[in-house]
Amino acid sequence: MSSATRDIRFTLNGRGAAARVPVHMNAAAMLRERFELTGAKIACAEGQCGACTILVDGDSVNGCLMLAVNCDGRAVTTIEGLESADGLDPVQRAFVEKWAVQCGFCTAGMIMQARYLLARNPDPSEDEVKRGIEGNLCRCTGYSKIVEAILAAARAEP
Repeated sequence: MSSATRDIRFTLNGRGAAARVPVHMNAAAMLRERFELTGAKIACAEGQCGACTILVDGDSVNGCLMLAVNCDGRAVTTIEGLESADGLDPVQRAFVEKWAVQCGFCTAGMIMQARYLLARNPDPSEDEVKRGIEGNLCRCTGYSKIVEAILAAARAEP
């Protein structure tokens, strides 16, 4: 494995961040190992499950597929960055209120994907929500509570 490293600077959850990372490290591993942000889970490491979903410049990205060096100069948002001084993000709140959390392993990725979906479509139909979360797998639920939570969050958005 290559021992080459690179210094990167980027915005992480609204604040400036810098790290020296191996050129082969993925973004999810960097967030977990360098910044102790453990919301993005590395599960399949193949971009198939969505547990590592983060937002990069507002776009939904599988953190396991993006190299950390490609975060250089960009804005990265993780589940830890959604909460504000006013409290939980509306999607986070809806997941709690609608009991859309089971074991919690997929939850951060699912919420980040929902946040991405609602940023692009603030009033989705049930079918649009289902299509919008297709890349995020949950082994504990039948997805109905998750879909219900996303629709509730859409109604709660200002």
